[in-house]
Amino acid sequence: MKPALLLLAAAILTTSSLARAEDGFTPLFDGKTMEGWKNMYTWGQIEVIDGEIRLTGEKKFFIVTEKTYSDFIFEGEILLPPGKANSGFMFRAHAVSGKVFGYQAEVDGDAERKWSGGLYDEDRRKWFISPIKGDPASVAAFRQRAGDAFKRNDWNTYRITCQGSKLKIEVNGVVTTEVEDSMDASGVIGIQHHGEKGATYRFRNLRIKELK
Repeated sequence: MKPALLLLAAAILTTSSLARAEDGFTPLFDGKTMEGWKNMYTWGQIEVIDGEIRLTGEKKFFIVTEKTYSDFIFEGEILLPPGKANSGFMFRAHAVSGKVFGYQAEVDGDAERKWSGGLYDEDRRKWFISPIKGDPASVAAFRQRAGDAFKRNDWNTYRITCQGSKLKIEVNGVVTTEVEDSMDASGVIGIQHHGEKGATYRFRNLRIKELK
């Protein structure tokens, strides 16, 4: 390679590295180990393969961050297994031995329901926020917002923003939920295996930017 091209390549790499460093995000997963995470259950298989967290099991379980977060922007990618599947990203959640509950950004494997990007209240109010289960107008409005943002058989990027009582969920750049709710001000981040026997849920590029 000619010297000028070498200099240009070096400049591009430097600029790219600076952009990553200055965007304010911190990785929650180092791509190699489960440092900073814990399984709240006595079951569930966790593997780190090719820079991914892969969850396999026969019963529903969550793994969560050891650290709690209040106001932040979280980003993560998920790939659902084939067949019946459902998952979610927990945020500002609560975790005790054998139980994780609170806000969950829905990852819906049901191609007919299409509630990916909804806000579910795990083990509490359930579908009480976005959409509201049993409320046709709320469901219709949610589906209009979300459209076909979620790709059932591909990687999907979730972005969750929490500032005070304001909660926003984006799926592949589409705002699917934007509400105000003051139930929880802080908590852990979590990822879920829904419990389908032999199914493997895959997660990668988990990162967070804490907001002042």
